[in-house]
Amino acid sequence: MAGFSWYLSEGFQVIIEKSKDAKCSLKDVQLRFLCPDDLEEVRSLCRDWFPIEYPQSWYEDITSSERFFALAAVYKSQIIGLIVAEIKPYLKLNAEDRGILSRWFASKDTLVAYILSLGVVRSYRRSGVATMLLDVLINHLSGPVAQPPHEHRVKAIFLHVLTTNSEAIFFYEKRRFRLHSFLPYYYSIKGRCKDGFTYVYYVNGGHAPWGLYDYVKYVARAAWRGGGLYPWLWGKLRTALTIAWHRNSHKT
Repeated sequence: MAGFSWYLSEGFQVIIEKSKDAKCSLKDVQLRFLCPDDLEEVRSLCRDWFPIEYPQSWYEDITSSERFFALAAVYKSQIIGLIVAEIKPYLKLNAEDRGILSRWFASKDTLVAYILSLGVVRSYRRSGVATMLLDVLINHLSGPVAQPPHEHRVKAIFLHVLTTNSEAIFFYEKRRFRLHSFLPYYYSIKGRCKDGFTYVYYVNGGHAPWGLYDYVKYVARAAWRGGGLYPWLWGKLRTALTIAWHRNSHKT
C-alpha cells in the first residue's frame, strides 16, 4: 500500500487507500448520486454482480427515491462501482433485524442504514473503489458535520451476506463490521434456500444489546472516571439516601 490521500466530491471528505496495483487512478474517479437515466446501466451491472434478481420497481426506487443513499463511482463516463443503502426507522425493521441495537435505542427517532448492495466492476476491483464508496456512506451518516435529514440519528449500518461469500465477508470484517447473527435459509436463489449472516457497524454511540459483562464493564469504567470504585458507590448510595430522606420528610 502506497499511502493515503484525501478525496473530495459532492461535499464528502473521506480517506481512501492508494494501491500500487490500482487499475485506475482514484483521483480520476467521480462520485455522484444515481438518477433515473442510470436505470438500465445499473440493472445490467447488478445482474452481473449479484445472484439475486431484483424487480423493476427496485431499480426505479434506487434511481429516483430520496429514501435511498444510492452513490455511483464513475470512471470515463461509465459506472464502475455502486453502493445503495436505505435509511429507515429502527422500529420498522423486520423481526430478525430488531436485535442489532440495544433496547435503549428503541425510539421513533432512531434510524438505521441498511446496505442493499455494494459492487464494483470486476476489472476495477481491488483498486480501493469499494472502500471509497463505503467510507463516503459512513462519513455521511456519522461525520463531524450533521447531514440532514439524518443528523446523527443513525445508530447502526448493517447488511446481510451469503455465508458462502467469503470475499465480501473478509471485506466487511476488515472494515470493522461485526458479525451479529446467523440467518438460516434467509435467501432464496434460483429456487434454492441459502444461509446468510448479519453484519453491523455501529455509529453515533449505537451499540448491540448488552450482556452481563458489558454492564460490569460500564460500571467499572464509570467508577474509574469518578476516581475509583468506592467513591463512586458511596456517591450513588448517598444520592439514594438523600432521595429517601426527602420522601419521608414530605410524608410526615
